[in-house]
Amino acid sequence: MSQSVTPEPIDAVPGTIEAVELETEPAVAADLFGPQIDVIRSFIINLADQGEILGLIGPLELPRLWSRHILNCVIVAPLLSPGLVGDVGSGAGLPGLVLAIARPDVNFVLIEPMERRVAWLNDQVAALHLTNVTVLRARAEEARLEHPLDQVTARAVSAFSKLIPLTAPLLRTGGELILMKGEGAQREVEAAAKPIRKYRLRDVEVITLGAGVLPEVTRVIRATVD
Repeated sequence: MSQSVTPEPIDAVPGTIEAVELETEPAVAADLFGPQIDVIRSFIINLADQGEILGLIGPLELPRLWSRHILNCVIVAPLLSPGLVGDVGSGAGLPGLVLAIARPDVNFVLIEPMERRVAWLNDQVAALHLTNVTVLRARAEEARLEHPLDQVTARAVSAFSKLIPLTAPLLRTGGELILMKGEGAQREVEAAAKPIRKYRLRDVEVITLGAGVLPEVTRVIRATVD
């Protein structure tokens, strides 16, 4: 079910967004977000207005927020199943907030250790009227969850071999890792043979998403925890 209320930008500073050259919304965005398109547009405004000031994104990212970040994240949404998904190292909300906007049928726990980023995430949850998101201030290895997760996501956090011991223990038996990676994803899998065995991962694969749809493809390492 899509959100029934209209989200608004928060704490906007007049003139700040106009001062930078923001990327024009790609036509494919409306297809990927469907009825949630207005929510992600509000998030883009907030991130463009405050992201650099808060240290969430670099100044060079502003002209490519859609193609490099938002679309890069939302293309992962079809891999998620209704249930409880944890996003480790949520930072600016990439991919956690983007996926929560695209998939209001999925519940999310955004796990982030830094106080100012947690404040940003909570502000966005409130401003965008997201009822499917909880923000938890914690390191992944110290997170205390009421229920084990069905899936875990992460983007630009660490190498796969280091991510496995941080994320696999958060999952229920049969839960999935959905970890966004760069061009070296397959090499990361090959270098992680030992933790793959230790944490009982199976069906480890690299999936390429967005070919022919996005300017740059998204690579995901997907694995199931036994």
